[in-house]
Amino acid sequence: MTLNIPFDNSYARLPNTFFARQAPVPVRAPRLIAFNDDLAQVLGISPGDVQEMAEAFAGNSLPDGAEPIAQLYSGHQFGTYNPQLGDGRAVLLGETVGTDGVRRDIQLKGSGQTPFSRQGDGRAWLGPVLREFVVSEAMHALGIPTTRALAAVETGEVVLREGPMPGAVLTRVAQSHLRVGTFQVFAARRQVENLKQLTEYAIARHYPQAEGPMGLLRAVRDAQAQLIAQWMSVGFIHGVMNTDNFSIAGETIDYGPCAFMDSYHPNTVYSSIDRMGRYAYSNQPDIAVWNLAQLATSLIQQVEDPEKAVEEATEIVHAMPGLIQREWLNRFRAKIGLATEDKEDEALITDLLTRMAHNSADFTNTFRALGNEKARDHFLNPEAYDEWAGGWQARLDREKDPQTVMSTANPAFIPRNHRVEQMIQAAVQGDYAPFHRLNAVLARSYEDQPDATDLTHPPTENEVVHATFCGT
Repeated sequence: MTLNIPFDNSYARLPNTFFARQAPVPVRAPRLIAFNDDLAQVLGISPGDVQEMAEAFAGNSLPDGAEPIAQLYSGHQFGTYNPQLGDGRAVLLGETVGTDGVRRDIQLKGSGQTPFSRQGDGRAWLGPVLREFVVSEAMHALGIPTTRALAAVETGEVVLREGPMPGAVLTRVAQSHLRVGTFQVFAARRQVENLKQLTEYAIARHYPQAEGPMGLLRAVRDAQAQLIAQWMSVGFIHGVMNTDNFSIAGETIDYGPCAFMDSYHPNTVYSSIDRMGRYAYSNQPDIAVWNLAQLATSLIQQVEDPEKAVEEATEIVHAMPGLIQREWLNRFRAKIGLATEDKEDEALITDLLTRMAHNSADFTNTFRALGNEKARDHFLNPEAYDEWAGGWQARLDREKDPQTVMSTANPAFIPRNHRVEQMIQAAVQGDYAPFHRLNAVLARSYEDQPDATDLTHPPTENEVVHATFCGT
């Protein structure tokens, strides 16, 4: 059996100013940890034998048709503009058009130094690779647009971070790796022709119905507004919403110091590098608007009538908070069993969230328990829940099938931080059973799985994860 990837590359045909041609750097002793057969089928990939796939997905051998490149981009990092970033530890092998007709990138992450590495080693250690594999696949199972994980490979080499760590490579799949920062780098350099070509490429690839730069801006806004509301509805915190981590395809990308909340609080931050709380849970909608404004600033540069474009772009960006809020409200209505709309619904939802925050209620378990009348058990003061539940029950009386609505809006399982950390620690010792178990359970996040109830438990005091890390 021979590995076959039906590459059909388009980005590599753009001018060389868009990227650097860069082969992955071979590793010493690649060993396949995991291969996503379901995703491979969608991509039209015929898997090879285990060692052949280990070699290919570690970067030791290039599959036929691959055209490896490291993409150029810049970006605002915690609000400060960095004029050149780019793929410093990743190479895009190429693209496939899947059996579903969707074009996707196949990228190796942790594949060695590139011209954009900025003196980094270009490698990844095992922990972040497994974290991204588990969390991105869990997001897919939750129904949230996301990059996905095709393969994970041990490298047989040591990576130095805070100490020696086992090295690994992740094969990431995305509808594209075009970011706000991809546009920013050409706008900052006043390379208008490159900016125009990138805009035309992005429209053709992602939003063929969009007309011109402002049409693209509007399409990105709509996709991102839905995505942010989806994050909020499952208690997800991206952790590093820089413009270079903001996909124009509307997918969740770059799972660094990401996390799902345990106890609900709107100001929750896990990222070890987010010392001021810029990317806290409740700030994510505002940051999405800020990021869209940076895209607008970049796109305007290519327009013949900039004054008119500024007016139109301002209108597009200013509409985004309302779009996020409407989508947020629809998703949280469903979480409490509401399929119809009432003007009092927002106050009802907000009241519940406020009471949850004051009572250290677990975000996922509380909403899931609304369907079995055990939600009060998750409150430090159950009477705080009881005071809210009366009005909620009265509202439910006007609904046809609230139980079904809640069961499809509230997952039973999320990749809890302490379980992810325990999985990583086991893998470092050579035990991948927790990794494979997490993937199997999280693939059915909305199903009750009696043999996996331990994975629904919040962390004990000794298990709480206070900070998550990038891994770079």
